Amino acid sequence: MFEGPLVQSLQQLPPELATLILAMLPVTELRASIPIGIKVFDLSPFSAFVFSVIGTSIPAVIVLWLIEPISTWIQRHSQRLNKILQWFYKRVSKQLKGKETLGGVALALFVGVPLPGTGAWTGALAAFLLGLSFKQSFPPIFLGIIISGLIMTLVSTGIFASLDFLL
Repeated sequence: MFEGPLVQSLQQLPPELATLILAMLPVTELRASIPIGIKVFDLSPFSAFVFSVIGTSIPAVIVLWLIEPISTWIQRHSQRLNKILQWFYKRVSKQLKGKETLGGVALALFVGVPLPGTGAWTGALAAFLLGLSFKQSFPPIFLGIIISGLIMTLVSTGIFASLDFLL
């Protein structure tokens, strides 16, 4: 199930580092790094959670700090890239319209739901498009990372499966 080329190449590294790197990737984030850390790299659920939260937080901080200067640089230096960027910003801004008032709560919930297309990378982009500062956006993004990490750890350890008797 988890035996793709990326996971195989990461198995050459210490399990903590491999989990952290996997959590940093925009496609996998901790949705994949926690179950892989536990099931493939033989980490304890706690270790997989901690290294995945750290790994997912690193790019969120980098994106929040760099997205505005990079966007400004592109606008000044490349008309072609600027047109693509403006089209993308308009499209995403339409989807975010009306959600500005929810701000941090919406951001935490958006990042906290471990589904494809949600997560820290997308949350940082959404924060930028909503005009939120680093101080306004990182705490809810980090809270969302924690929520998502807890959900994925519970799912990966089978705790949710053991609650079937409640349903």
